[in-house]
Amino acid sequence: MLNMIIELAFVFVFALSMLFLLRKVAKHERIALVDKPNERKFHEGSVPLVGGLSICLSILYFLYLEPDIFQYSELYSISIAILVAVGVLDDKFDISVRFRMLVQAGLALLMINVAGVKLSLLGNLLGVGVIELPVVIDQFITVLAVIGAINAFNMVDGIDGLLGGLASVTFAAIGVLFLCQGDYRLAYLCAVFIVVMLPYILFNLGFFGRTRKVFMGDAGSMLIGFTVIWLLISISQRAEGQNILRPVTALWLIALPLFDMAAIMIRRVRRGDSPFKPDREHLHHICQRIGLNSRQTLVAICSVAFCFAAIGIAGEVLNVPEYIMFYTFMCGFVLYAVMLSYIWKVVAKVRSLMGQPRHAVETCDEKINTSSIQQ
Repeated sequence: MLNMIIELAFVFVFALSMLFLLRKVAKHERIALVDKPNERKFHEGSVPLVGGLSICLSILYFLYLEPDIFQYSELYSISIAILVAVGVLDDKFDISVRFRMLVQAGLALLMINVAGVKLSLLGNLLGVGVIELPVVIDQFITVLAVIGAINAFNMVDGIDGLLGGLASVTFAAIGVLFLCQGDYRLAYLCAVFIVVMLPYILFNLGFFGRTRKVFMGDAGSMLIGFTVIWLLISISQRAEGQNILRPVTALWLIALPLFDMAAIMIRRVRRGDSPFKPDREHLHHICQRIGLNSRQTLVAICSVAFCFAAIGIAGEVLNVPEYIMFYTFMCGFVLYAVMLSYIWKVVAKVRSLMGQPRHAVETCDEKINTSSIQQ
């Protein structure tokens, strides 16, 4: 135990040092890997986009020291290095969505065909028996799951600390399930991910000063989404009797990012826009319209994500039938999507009950409908 604590402390210091170093490199005029405020981005000053790069280097260093902590760690290391490289290029040059998704799909196919990590069994989701996907279909569904998870975590990265907070909730929930099954090595790996993200969260929230703030960037969100889906699929598709969790439980552990992504994309398509067109209709924007500040929004959303994850863990531990967990999950999504469709009426009502002016909501709604703003 003492050795683990010492190693976690070293990992924390390493990640912290990487951030101090990388933020200086990113601000060099020849590198200029920074996010500048514009008509779509309202932060102050040029902020280095090195959070994801720091997390990647820290994880790669840890896996170099502990290559046997999980199977196919080498392939995973190569995959996140490629993802982060593409993310850095996107942060710097704003490359196309199509190219990013092509890379994500390619890495998903590597994960499937080399590591054997794929969605083949969906469990008894519908209450009519275990659903087993055909050989070709399982690869297609797995690729969609990888792309979906990556973009779900990318889309929630909208306010300070939110991506790190939601990712920490997910890794903590997965770690708890590992502990329940006695898999202490992988529970420790989840702890490492949380510790590695902690320096970024502190920087991002301004604990080291507002002038030393950093952002995660697409590099970080893609790394986190890929890691989460790799873990969730690998531990839900083991041989019979060896699964850490059932497939339906995985949905609950990432429910909030999935809800937000799916509902927003549906609303954009219904409006005639591209599902990838940026806007300010995500949950964190809605919380701020209600009147919550950035920190209150962070706490509120992470608390909801914690509750969803707790439901998933409870359902797994208590062995609640999979179809009940799935239908409950779908009812939750439908409720979320319907509320989002009428969100400005809901927000106006909430602001009215809180004694805040209604016209502020109407002004914000008009601004959203007439401008394109990043997630």
